[in-house]
Amino acid sequence: MQLLAFIFIYPLLWIISILPHRLFYGFSDLIYFLVYRIIGYRKKVVRGNLELVFPNKSKIELDAIEKKFYHHMCDMFLEMVKTMGLSKEAVKKKYDVVNIDVLLEIEKEKSILLVCSHYANWEWNVSINNYVNSKGYAVYQKISNPYFDNLVKRIRAKWNTVLITQKETVKTVVRNHQNNISAIYGMVSDQSPQVHRAQYWKDFMGVKVPIFNGAETLARKLDLAVVFIKVSKVRRGYYQAEFIPITLAGKKTEKNEITDRFLALTEQQIKERPEHYLWTHRRWKHRGKPPHQSAKTNRLKDNP
Repeated sequence: MQLLAFIFIYPLLWIISILPHRLFYGFSDLIYFLVYRIIGYRKKVVRGNLELVFPNKSKIELDAIEKKFYHHMCDMFLEMVKTMGLSKEAVKKKYDVVNIDVLLEIEKEKSILLVCSHYANWEWNVSINNYVNSKGYAVYQKISNPYFDNLVKRIRAKWNTVLITQKETVKTVVRNHQNNISAIYGMVSDQSPQVHRAQYWKDFMGVKVPIFNGAETLARKLDLAVVFIKVSKVRRGYYQAEFIPITLAGKKTEKNEITDRFLALTEQQIKERPEHYLWTHRRWKHRGKPPHQSAKTNRLKDNP
């Protein structure tokens, strides 16, 4: 059944991926109409999130953000499909890296954790590997259908990226560190951790929630550099990436310093252009719950 699904869906995805710009985004407008106007995909979640984190905005303002978000979301997910047909040269035009020298200097001395949020087009962040010398890894959510999972891996491979699951991350980073292999690891770090495993609670967009701190734990344990990717949507189909160092030496940071800096940068990004954040994400689902007193420790103890 999974193979049949792949055989049926893959040709459609391929056709979408090669559509010219105007037709491609015209198709995205059609998807927006179906997703937002007809289906109402996760409207309650989106409206609830916006009302929660922007209590001072009027209904008119929130409605405007909501509509812009759905337009952007449809663009973004179709752009993931577009990746199938993008060459290195094409993606460089659509995803402009403004200060790659920052990474090139840091990678001479340290392996790097590249952290970002569910903002703008995080899918094309993997194309950064076209510019650097270190081996590139991206932490991803494994797809249950093995045929589509292999497809995603093949697509990333053309941009010199190795995909690893969250379970494989610690093992991979530690092994490379022990073997003196310079690497750059891309992580989307604004996920909502399981509440019983949460080690840290913090206000995010004014609401206290459990915070994922896996990147910080690795950085402090192995003395990695941590760099934030600030991605901005310049215009439809075009993005710009800027690298903001959080620390050049994880071992020299205080506990929660890296995580707090990441959250501050993410909040700033969201407040600048809120329509480009992934509001369908249930990021605040654990709000109001007390921090669990018996949270399980991470696989790497936070003992730098």
